Amino acid sequence: MSKNKKPQSGFNFVFSTNPDYQPNDEDETTEETIAPNQQKLRVMIDRKKRKGKEVTLVVGFEGNEDDLKDLGKYLKSKCGVGGSVKDYEIMVQGNQKDKVVKLLLEKGYSQTKGAGGN
Repeated sequence: MSKNKKPQSGFNFVFSTNPDYQPNDEDETTEETIAPNQQKLRVMIDRKKRKGKEVTLVVGFEGNEDDLKDLGKYLKSKCGVGGSVKDYEIMVQGNQKDKVVKLLLEKGYSQTKGAGGN
């Protein structure tokens, strides 16, 4: 990092000349997580935009982002690999499709299916 640049703190400030300005707190809507047996999750293998490396994608999760991150952490730890949670998708490194489907079914996600070939 150069000497002249300060690290960004992640906060964006908005200044208003309106004396009656009230910040809008409606942006933070907390979404209720649907019960695991009602979630329709799809597990697939993907190579796009990853230089040919395979990742296992879990899509279709409906609910709170914190619950999604917890599920992603659970899957990554049980598979013993890395990955991430972005854009309501769980990415697990490698071809872990069968193992992820099995783990989700054991955890109560009864409508989980593998998608695509392989």
